[in-house]
Amino acid sequence: MTTTPHRRLLAAARRGDADGVRAALADGAGTETRDEELRSPLLLAVLGDHVETARALVAAGADVDAQDARHDSPWLVTGVTGSVAMLRVLLAADPAPDFRLTNRFGGTSLIPAAERGHVPYVRAVLRDTPIDVDHVNDLGWTALLEAVILGDGGPAHQKVVALLLAAGADPGLGDSYGTTALEHAERRGHTGLAALLRHAPAVPATPAALA
Repeated sequence: MTTTPHRRLLAAARRGDADGVRAALADGAGTETRDEELRSPLLLAVLGDHVETARALVAAGADVDAQDARHDSPWLVTGVTGSVAMLRVLLAADPAPDFRLTNRFGGTSLIPAAERGHVPYVRAVLRDTPIDVDHVNDLGWTALLEAVILGDGGPAHQKVVALLLAAGADPGLGDSYGTTALEHAERRGHTGLAALLRHAPAVPATPAALA
């Protein structure tokens, strides 16, 4: 049974077949074709961290902000995977990602990255994009709060918190109940995080701190 170029494009993107993607595009497949969950070929490539496949789709004009049925987009998913290589590919797109775009929880890509302790990604997105370090999601949490509340308090999350503070994150912003990141850290026994937050005013908010 012969498949359409659109189906071949989706399948190639899903398995990370950059040559297959180019062939399907040459046969007339559209970059914004969707699967049953409204995922675009580029979103499928990003979910699989297929960097070269994503590069081919971006070069063909794929939309880095196209959202699926769950409100995931290629750009937003980079915060979940923590792939700096993919971040670089999507930042080179024209037009560039919309850094204000939010997922189904009302969060930017920075927030899930902070939650998961993706240190290189957090550093890169803070240094190289105008993303709002203090964006508040639908739960009432910033990236700083999410890193403390959902993180394990270990070295990766300590580094994430340090990077957020260095980028100017406000440690005084509380959650929807007014509880601050420091209070959450103390309640959870995360002594390393608590120490960072307790001395937050002494952390310089300078680009050099994100190097």
